[in-house]
Amino acid sequence: MKKGLLDILKGKFLVSGDAPKNWLFIIFASFLAAVMISSSHSADKKVHRIAALNEEVKELRSEFVDARSDVQRLKLESTITGTVAAKELYPSENPPKKIMVKSLNDAK
Repeated sequence: MKKGLLDILKGKFLVSGDAPKNWLFIIFASFLAAVMISSSHSADKKVHRIAALNEEVKELRSEFVDARSDVQRLKLESTITGTVAAKELYPSENPPKKIMVKSLNDAK
């Protein structure tokens, strides 16, 4: 046990007769570690991108709500009446009347 551990620490397994098999395993393990690290970095980038996009969505949603409230305020009858009153246009005193037209098909 002590000799095997000492051989590993000295690196004799890399220069012994079956060293190519050991080197292939070390290269394969190194490749897998590189792939794992790359995958982890990619996942972290995506998490940060998602967080940034969520913040942007919140900002755009608040902008939308502000704009919608402004438009609703501008559509109010009192606002429109005040705007056209400045141009000397006033609402009618008489309410509008609905005109009904009967077509020939309805008369039958």
